[in-house]
Amino acid sequence: MANSIKLSSIFFLFCFLQQLIFSNGQNNVVKGGYWFRDSGLSSNNIDSTYFTHLFCAFADLNPQTNQLIISPENQDSFRQFTSTVTRRNPSVKTLLSIAGGRANSTAYGVMARTQNSRKSFIDSSIKLARQLGFHGLDLDWEYPESTTDMTNLGTLLDEFRPAINTEARNSGRAPLFLTAAVSITPRVNGLNYPVQSVARNLDWLNVMAYDFYGPNWAPSQTNSHAQLFDPVNHVSGSDGITAWIQAGVAARKLVLGIPFYGYAWQLVNANNHGLRAPANGKSSVGSTDDGSMTYTQIRNFITQNRATTVYDTTIVGDYCYSGNAWISYDDTQSVRNKVSYVKSKGLLGYFAWHVAADQNWGLSRLASQTWGASSQVMK
Repeated sequence: MANSIKLSSIFFLFCFLQQLIFSNGQNNVVKGGYWFRDSGLSSNNIDSTYFTHLFCAFADLNPQTNQLIISPENQDSFRQFTSTVTRRNPSVKTLLSIAGGRANSTAYGVMARTQNSRKSFIDSSIKLARQLGFHGLDLDWEYPESTTDMTNLGTLLDEFRPAINTEARNSGRAPLFLTAAVSITPRVNGLNYPVQSVARNLDWLNVMAYDFYGPNWAPSQTNSHAQLFDPVNHVSGSDGITAWIQAGVAARKLVLGIPFYGYAWQLVNANNHGLRAPANGKSSVGSTDDGSMTYTQIRNFITQNRATTVYDTTIVGDYCYSGNAWISYDDTQSVRNKVSYVKSKGLLGYFAWHVAADQNWGLSRLASQTWGASSQVMK
């Protein structure tokens, strides 16, 4: 018995050192993208060659058992996700994303209150990720609702990381990735993230550098919902990245979010169509309740309506307008310059929400090529 334990420990150490040596010998990068079943794109049609990491969204919490579950309609596609996307790109890594913007945030707060409920959530998450063939877990808790929630999030992560390491040691497998999608800054809704725990326990943070403005929550004037720079109000991707670094998170643990969608406002006056022009909420050209449009829909709108397009070099953001419709989005120049910014600041990479919104993989291809073909998957 003692010899078998010793041999298994040596085997785990050997695998770990091999992984460490291999990863240190290459340029680590995250070229990420999120996918969800109802996006209109089958996982069979994802061109995974443009990505190093793909996030399958979303698993959710059973509030009665505090265990991670997959809804019945998602079970087949989630079970097949990794095998499907690795056919085209065998080196792509997959992560099971948890919660999301439509999840019940209060339920996650309740789960995080006690050690037993946290353990149930952690153990079931690791087990489910392994059963479904994922390489990692991505927590997208939007958002903790109190100071207590934020404290408990830190405790949850402090318990999650050792559990992942223990499972890897016992199974002889590489440890699962542990990541999180977080707000643009380490302070959200007046609450501070547990930065030390986040920095210590997560492999990286997906910084959601979008949704700064939208016609439903900022209806009175147009604005860029994902600008990289903001000399006026300092609400931007670069301001957020700077805030996370100043709070104590290493640049190499930060991944910048790039939206493959935009928002449509209704102009008050069609002749006043600049940035921060007077508006009356969402435009009817937006196909959803919040006025959002996929990049494909926006490009089609531009073609069909001969819309005027503007790339704003000051903010690194695009907008277009036709008649009373005004749309904020990221086009090729914005995506190229955002990826260049990520490289220049020494960040780990970028991710897209969401891959199905792209038009013929144009933005995905451009982002990957801008980073450089020599970049390799982060191990």
